[in-house]
Amino acid sequence: MILSRFSPQAFANPKDFKQLAAKVSAEIKSQCPGVRWKESYATTGRFDVVDIVEADDPKQIARAAMIIRAHGHTGTETLMATPWKEFLALL
Repeated sequence: MILSRFSPQAFANPKDFKQLAAKVSAEIKSQCPGVRWKESYATTGRFDVVDIVEADDPKQIARAAMIIRAHGHTGTETLMATPWKEFLALL
């Protein structure tokens, strides 16, 4: 998961977010071909966006998070997650 929080400098008008999101998405698709986007959620609270992503190489997800930071004027936090049933099977 990539958790993102926008800085006040990210965009002047909330309507500008669509343009910023398209730019960041295109950059990630270009530079991180191994990242598969599963879902994105707008959230209220500590983070503004939660992206659910998958990749065979965790470095690809780290790169995607760096692109979000650089182009999106955003702070990010990444979390590795295991589906619940797989987690229980490990126990």
